[in-house]
Amino acid sequence: MANTPLDKRSAATADRIAAQLAFLTEACKLKSVLRATTLCDGSRRENSGEHSWHIALYALVLGDQAQADVNIDRVIRMLLIHDLVEIDAGDMPVHGTHDAAAQAQIEQIAARRIFGLLPPDQAQDFRALWDEFEAAETPDAIFAKSIDRVQPVIANLETGGGTWPAYGVTAAQLETRVGAKVARGAPALWSALKHRIDAWFAARASSLE
Repeated sequence: MANTPLDKRSAATADRIAAQLAFLTEACKLKSVLRATTLCDGSRRENSGEHSWHIALYALVLGDQAQADVNIDRVIRMLLIHDLVEIDAGDMPVHGTHDAAAQAQIEQIAARRIFGLLPPDQAQDFRALWDEFEAAETPDAIFAKSIDRVQPVIANLETGGGTWPAYGVTAAQLETRVGAKVARGAPALWSALKHRIDAWFAARASSLE
């Protein structure tokens, strides 16, 4: 007996759901990727799944600090998926000494595999959103990058400098690697944080004298 159109639609739906669930199960692995940054209470290192949730919340709360023409809903979507490649590529601290070009290539391969688990239409949409975030050329992506850089700064400030001493971070490095990106998308936010950052570096310099 030949399959009816209804049977074919049911099979297609089942295949689609299976692919979506496979992607979501794979995404759970992001919770096992540890970052250099600790929780704000300093009790342990955060994982990349927690980081992704937290910066999505940051974007929702701090959306009024974005420049004009930023779609916060799209920003949140970017931030929820931006680190999924770390399932394969791992987390590379912004103040680390890794080869950025080599890491970018690893992440491209990871993006192809992980987003490729989705049904083709969603795979294309998610990959395009991830590529947009990485390029950081659109207003949405620029603000998303800003928020991605802000959250670790807050965690370090809340824990007496956090991992900055371990990585030998200087005020100039923080300005170049973090500040420039935050100020590009949320200048008032970086200006507000600078007072706390400058105070921390001043206090540390005094303690080392």
